[in-house]
Amino acid sequence: MRVVVVGATGNLGTALLRRLQAEPRVTELAGVARRGPRSASPPYGDVTWFGIDIGDDAAPEQLAAAFAGADAVVHLGWALQPSHDRDAMYRTNVTGTSHVLDAVVRARVPHVLIASSVGAYSRGPKGRRVDESYKTRGVRHSSYSSYKATNESVLDGFSRQHPDVVVTRMRPGLVFQAAAAREIVGLFAGRWVPTTWLSRFRPPFLPLSPRFVSQVVHADDVADAFWRAIDRQAGGAFNLAAEPLVDSYSIAEAFGSRVVPVPYRVLRTAALVTWLLRLQPTEPGWLDIAAKIPAMSTEKARRELGWAPTRTADETLREFVGGLAAGTSNEASHPLSG
Repeated sequence: MRVVVVGATGNLGTALLRRLQAEPRVTELAGVARRGPRSASPPYGDVTWFGIDIGDDAAPEQLAAAFAGADAVVHLGWALQPSHDRDAMYRTNVTGTSHVLDAVVRARVPHVLIASSVGAYSRGPKGRRVDESYKTRGVRHSSYSSYKATNESVLDGFSRQHPDVVVTRMRPGLVFQAAAAREIVGLFAGRWVPTTWLSRFRPPFLPLSPRFVSQVVHADDVADAFWRAIDRQAGGAFNLAAEPLVDSYSIAEAFGSRVVPVPYRVLRTAALVTWLLRLQPTEPGWLDIAAKIPAMSTEKARRELGWAPTRTADETLREFVGGLAAGTSNEASHPLSG
């Protein structure tokens, strides 16, 4: 079996390479990234690499060549930065996804798997779980959510036009692992923000809103779900998240801290002002996602894929904070790329 992973050097891509290399059925593995890995150490060494900018006009032809003979293509490529350049992010995240789908058709790949997100869902309830039929129109004022929702619509049209291609959409919660701790902080707080001080000192308090309720999942568990879908040629959408739900108190506990409740609007205004002043790189739409997206049911993935997370949400958060304290970094991944 030949599998091609687009966005193979990022947080989730690295975990998926590890998972696929553990499967005897996968006899050939290829990776696509804007820039290849900076290291040939595992899991990068036994991979055929293609350096392709998926948003470029030449990408469909280049991708089709990389996809030739593939039994499955997994598209994980995504740009979170530069958050002030919406055109650049749209080019990678939406145009790039269309280019991947175009190339899948050109190369006659029978199965394409796309990393969507809990962020694709419209505003919804926290007190009950929603399944994969819930509307995917995103939340206002979040470019990430908007682009994920746009891609869901693109996939709807693609599935209608190409019923011969199995289309799988994974909708994970926030994806963490210790190995990518520095990269994740770099994307959301800035590359030069220090974190190793957490090994000696924990913040006495964290200003968080009681409205922040989210779901997280370990990168290895998401990678396992992708493999199970490849192995079964399972199409459709699948929610992926660990239990329990993560609230402000869960986050504070993972950091060995306590919560100082702050109104959501105050935090959002602070995030907006500091983002506009370019004091930090994260647009305030991420707070809208944490406060407004619904809680997902993962029953379908458990039932149809036989999937179950191996780490709880609390364990995943603690591992991530431990990675921050240790300064753990994926040395093969280029800064702010993935």
